[in-house]
Amino acid sequence: MKLSRPVSWFLLAFGVWSWVIWITFVKNLWKDGSGLAFDDAGDPTGYFWVHLTLAVVSFVLGTVVGTIGFRGIRALRRTS
Repeated sequence: MKLSRPVSWFLLAFGVWSWVIWITFVKNLWKDGSGLAFDDAGDPTGYFWVHLTLAVVSFVLGTVVGTIGFRGIRALRRTS
């Protein structure tokens, strides 16, 4: 399968965007002072674990999508 240049760039940008957004989210989750992510004893709550799982899955998917875009761009440059 051959990806077009705009699609390849979109996939790469989506992968980078996913990493930027979710790194920021995890930092904010870790520093949460509202009591949602950590209970009074400082132990992680269910909210923390669910959102950390979402972030990890998004990191993996962002990496896969970004890699596909990067490989598409690289393949287009070789053929040009």
